Amino acid sequence: LEDDRVDFVKADVFRSDETAALIQNYDLVMDGTPISINHESTKCIAQAGVHGVNLNGTGPEFAFHNEFLKSGKTYVPGFGMTPGITNVMARYAYDRLETIDSIRISHGAFRPFAFSPAITETTRIEYEPNLESRIVFEDGEFKQVEPFARPLNVTLPEPFGTHTQYIIPHAETQTIPKSFKEKGLRLVEVRGTWPPKNMQLLRALYDWGFLDNKTVNVDGAEVGVMDAIASYLLQSEQGTTTQLYGYALHVEVSGTENGQPICYTLTSTHPASDGSVVGWARLRAYTRSVGIPMSIAAQLIFDGQAAAVGVVAPELAFNPEIVFAELGKRQIEIHIDKQVGA
Repeated sequence: LEDDRVDFVKADVFRSDETAALIQNYDLVMDGTPISINHESTKCIAQAGVHGVNLNGTGPEFAFHNEFLKSGKTYVPGFGMTPGITNVMARYAYDRLETIDSIRISHGAFRPFAFSPAITETTRIEYEPNLESRIVFEDGEFKQVEPFARPLNVTLPEPFGTHTQYIIPHAETQTIPKSFKEKGLRLVEVRGTWPPKNMQLLRALYDWGFLDNKTVNVDGAEVGVMDAIASYLLQSEQGTTTQLYGYALHVEVSGTENGQPICYTLTSTHPASDGSVVGWARLRAYTRSVGIPMSIAAQLIFDGQAAAVGVVAPELAFNPEIVFAELGKRQIEIHIDKQVGA
């Protein structure tokens, strides 16, 4: 990185004693590890007794709530764009509505299929055929759904446009029903999309059974078919580039305010990825969108603006107006539309 403020050290999260010792003299850990090892990485942070924040928030973090409580530290699981800012957008509407019927969270993540191993893993996992965590919350219970379930056309801010989006496994569905239960919340759905070519590929992989990742014999070597495809994508131009880069959020919250039916729609925009704005060209438009929210969470924890100690869900961690203002300073804007009678 050619920056004397940055150092690095090799760590193994499966050796929690060693890794906790490495990080215990720091103030906060920003955890960017992939979903599959979030339990181990969170264990290291809890054991070290420092603040923490990660990008995925898929559930195992809450097992360490008592450890963070005892050390008086805050850990916020899942604070990128989504989960993270989407939770805060839903919280903004929650604070203003008397009752809430439904929350529909959608996003467009416009990035290559496989620009890193962790991203490739995320892309594959979200459409695994029998994934238990691909759920919706409906009428008081969590319901598992199939890949490509409940298609809905969602119009994202330009230049991203309208896309058919499907239910995906995301942390918002797990935490928001509990956090917002006091106002009668009936439905929580989280959808997402990637660039159209990525979605076409995923659909074909699903239809042909490749996402089961069954082992095949190739010249005497046993290889998972999706592992082979993922390796190809990581090494190919098709897997590591795309036409349009960036991130767009769309959160719709319906309920009542002053006895009237109300629908809040919150969306996000950022500078174009065409190189016209310094620092936002191509893949940077996507990666900055993910990293900026995480940095804001770290800053607010440092400033003592987290709502509590322990493991705190993103929608409960911070004041939405403060988060939106910090995003604006960094060229990510949140747009709020309120419709009466919706």
